[in-house]
Amino acid sequence: MSSACLFQIRCLAQAPLQILGIIAGNGVYPRLLADAAQESGVKKIIAAAFTGETDPELKSHVHLIEWMRVGQLNRLLKFFSEHEVHDAIMAGQIAPKNLFDLRPDWKALLLLGKLKQRNAESIFAAIADELAKVDIHLLPATTFLEDCLASPGLIAGSKLSRREEEDVDFGWKVAREIARLDIGQTVIVKNGTVVAVEAFEGTNEAIKRGGALAREGSVMVKVAKPNQDMRFDVPVVGIETVRVAAEAKVRVIAVEAGKTLLLERDAVVNLSDGSKISVVAR
Repeated sequence: MSSACLFQIRCLAQAPLQILGIIAGNGVYPRLLADAAQESGVKKIIAAAFTGETDPELKSHVHLIEWMRVGQLNRLLKFFSEHEVHDAIMAGQIAPKNLFDLRPDWKALLLLGKLKQRNAESIFAAIADELAKVDIHLLPATTFLEDCLASPGLIAGSKLSRREEEDVDFGWKVAREIARLDIGQTVIVKNGTVVAVEAFEGTNEAIKRGGALAREGSVMVKVAKPNQDMRFDVPVVGIETVRVAAEAKVRVIAVEAGKTLLLERDAVVNLSDGSKISVVAR
């Protein structure tokens, strides 16, 4: 049975969560999650933060925060167990450069040594298994933020031209395929040509590279994986995504409705409108 199903069953059988653990990556996502969880009735938020990644501001939004290096899996498990965390959420990404500079502890070394493939899905799934062994259940990354999921239709900016619609259609097919192959989830397209494909570098770097090649008027398409595990690596678009897209002179941002978190929606809409970027979910 999936983690999401287990969570739903527990919600029906008992009172709302008293304690929530957040495995906090970078960006505003962990802070927004902490605030939403408390508004939903969670009494205590325990955050595992990572040096050089997690925004220090998170400290003022949680009850307890512990700083550690990326790769200190045993410390993470021990920290959550000591503070009676049984439900946790992964929120925010870890910069690829830090994953390459990883200094794993013995627990992480054992985990990595068992993996035939080392990509986001296999690593996060293995971490979820280790958490489960000590009775810590990884919840869907959208928990408490369901209202932030993108709804179908035009979200910001002007209506797309016929050429832009065609580029979204084309980019959608390509993005779905690279996502299926677990290469990345974002492509940059212009006039029926793929100018950039996201890989290990992450979405923002792919946007920059695509923008430099397209110069202006490109279309960014970001999708979920065909069998997206909603516990981790869920597509996210926020202010930083739009800012990078604006600098790269991207014209359209297209995302998958119902599976993409649109963080700080009002600010995203305002920045998109001001930058003449159309944001659409399909």
